[in-house]
Amino acid sequence: MTTFGKDTVDSRSRLLRRVLVALGVVALVVGGVVGLTAAPAQAATSITVNGASGGRTFDGVGAISGGGGNSRLLIDYPEPERGQILDYLFKPGYGAAVQMLKIEIGGDTNSTSGAEPSIEHTRGAVNCDVGYEFWLAQQAKARNPNIKLYGLAWGAPGWIGNGNFWSTDMVNYLVSWLGCAKQHNLPIDYLGGWNERGYNVGWYENLRSTLNSSGYSGVKIVGADSDWTIANDINSNPAFASAISVIGTHYPCGYRSSQANCGVPAAATSSGKTLWASENGSDDYNTGSQAMARGINRGYIDGKMTAYLNWPIVAAITPNLPYPTMGLVLASQPWSGHYSVGKNAWVQAQTTQFTAPGWHYLDASSGYLGGNRNNGSYVTLKSTNNSDYSTVIETVDAGSAQTLNFNVTGGLSTGAVHVWSTNLNSNNQADYFVHEADITPSGGSYSLTVQPGRVYTVTTTTGQGKGTAAGPASGGLSLPYTDNFDNYATGAEAKYLMDWQGAFEVAGCGGGRAGQCVRQMSAQAPITWDTLSDPHAMLGEVSWSNYTVSSDVLLEKSGYAELMGRANTQSYGGAGGLNAYHLRVSETGAWSILSSNTNANVSTLAHGTVAALGTNRWHSLALTFAGSAITASIDGVTVGSANDRTWGAGQAGYATSQGETAQFDNLSITPGSGGGGGGATGTIVGTGSGRCVDVPNASQTPGTQVELWDCNGGANQQWTATAASELQVYGSDCLDAAGQSAGAKVDIATCTGGANQKWSTNADGTITNPQSGLCLDATGAGTGNGTLIELWTCNGGSNQQWIRN
Repeated sequence: MTTFGKDTVDSRSRLLRRVLVALGVVALVVGGVVGLTAAPAQAATSITVNGASGGRTFDGVGAISGGGGNSRLLIDYPEPERGQILDYLFKPGYGAAVQMLKIEIGGDTNSTSGAEPSIEHTRGAVNCDVGYEFWLAQQAKARNPNIKLYGLAWGAPGWIGNGNFWSTDMVNYLVSWLGCAKQHNLPIDYLGGWNERGYNVGWYENLRSTLNSSGYSGVKIVGADSDWTIANDINSNPAFASAISVIGTHYPCGYRSSQANCGVPAAATSSGKTLWASENGSDDYNTGSQAMARGINRGYIDGKMTAYLNWPIVAAITPNLPYPTMGLVLASQPWSGHYSVGKNAWVQAQTTQFTAPGWHYLDASSGYLGGNRNNGSYVTLKSTNNSDYSTVIETVDAGSAQTLNFNVTGGLSTGAVHVWSTNLNSNNQADYFVHEADITPSGGSYSLTVQPGRVYTVTTTTGQGKGTAAGPASGGLSLPYTDNFDNYATGAEAKYLMDWQGAFEVAGCGGGRAGQCVRQMSAQAPITWDTLSDPHAMLGEVSWSNYTVSSDVLLEKSGYAELMGRANTQSYGGAGGLNAYHLRVSETGAWSILSSNTNANVSTLAHGTVAALGTNRWHSLALTFAGSAITASIDGVTVGSANDRTWGAGQAGYATSQGETAQFDNLSITPGSGGGGGGATGTIVGTGSGRCVDVPNASQTPGTQVELWDCNGGANQQWTATAASELQVYGSDCLDAAGQSAGAKVDIATCTGGANQKWSTNADGTITNPQSGLCLDATGAGTGNGTLIELWTCNGGSNQQWIRN
């Protein structure tokens, strides 16, 4: 029998008490024995659900595909997983049931986490079959014919207006895009201007008149997808006011905020225009759920905003790109079929599965519980049949249970109500979108006790449901990998190849070669939204380390083309740089091996010249990585090599100079070798943080201090336990103690067999350096990304306990 001292019992009782209080239960601890009583609810809140109340028309809760290639990998998923993900996003009565889909009007330029292709790369050459946004909208319409569609541009091809977005060229370009949508049987309900780049009054007026004369008078214009400033001009300019149907603003509750306060300026409210949160969110697909729950309700209560659009809809990009886990569903591994439905999806479902665009808010039946924001909020919407209603309640910040007393009047149904809930404090899928016990009102009255940290929906409607499909386990994209691009339609994007800048599409091969190739289609610098960089596209796993990437390349005009390797972190919002190695060749025969970083700094590791490659002639390039050795070849001949340890792992890819319409064919990525190892290989995960011991930016530079980072499968997180008691990374570097005293940094260094590179994994989860007797420690008991790893006196803390996976 195990016994515990009084201090141990007291500490465990206090912990249990905290857990139970969080669950709405009061714990009475007497002599180490825990007794349970129900937590007292706050004073009851009375809610009158009055069908005669006035209120604005509800336009929907939806999400955005675009503002970066965040949906890029979804189209590459195999069936049945692809269909399952789409069902979770769009199918009524199944998952998020998105009511409005906003799609990017591609402009060949990066717009956060990738670039989306234009329908018209050069003037007059329209191709309505490029990209994946029309495909996604078709999938959405097939599942929900009533979904609303909304188009918005982030950038544009550089030929438009000679680089001027606010031009007649851009108006005509949007009309061409609407024509492409019509070809795909996609009626567009709403059209915006230039994402987050202000507005031009005359341009919007021109757009309205051109839409009217072109047969698109039913398309409503949203302005300006920025802030509320546009309301001032709407109020002072009747012609401008008649052009704009909706004022759409971004992050009206604060950018990436708690979304607790969503006020709107008086100018916007008095404009008489429909008001939307036309972009919101930008949060992780699970941890953003609390902010979303507040924002959907409070956007209407505080600001009479009748639509809420989350950015983005799906996280279908690789983890080295910006914002890799934002959305409703995580779907970043088409090669394995793995996906995960986030808590955000079920928060949306608590509104979307119980309402429809065209319903009306009931202002008198919406507000804050007990008049206190901290208690939570509620909104009530009435069906177009004037009988059914749904009340959505969030208690994200509530401190205890609350009883709500409902009284239904004004002609609404007094029949049975159905209760659904999502526990935002739980990480268990079984606690999301749960059908609770139904309630039968008496004389139109009923009561409901709501717990803290949840979203509830009380409704007279039926037909709701929770999907049951589940994807397979996650897994890597194995090598070798090849693609000759012959099995794609013209205008398609090659499988797994993700554009960051420019547009890499499948096209008929040039240079006398039959079949299909990948061609960089952007023939001029685009009108950018984010920082301009050279066109480039990436493919594969960030964990690939030692391999050869080879491809045939044809330059169509003067300029250069590149093979990229070990491409890992891609920066956003600043330099637009990329951690990667490049083999660059030009038509003159000049070649170089380059290293670039996220600050857009480029260093030359080796260079030289071969016979002129010329234009419209095919050549073969190859770039090989083996540990720190980098070797380049052209047309089967090794032309140079370099020794560099900066980047240890990453994807392969293509790049060109600005405006170079180069072609690529016969991509091949084959595994290589790169050093020692041989023992069990896996991650080292902190029990207190759930994050992995990581070499920052996949660096191979000796002395790089390791840190905590989200586990992503990268080679810089793979540690091999050798027979010599080392922990090796990249096959040749060792986890290294840079000193023997508490606070000494833990870094990587070339394996030497020294005592400072020996490690013991202990039964209590600690990892110690026998030379010093100190523990591997997350500095300052930190748990966040970037927390540095050091040696420290062993103290039993969770920041010193590790799991080897």
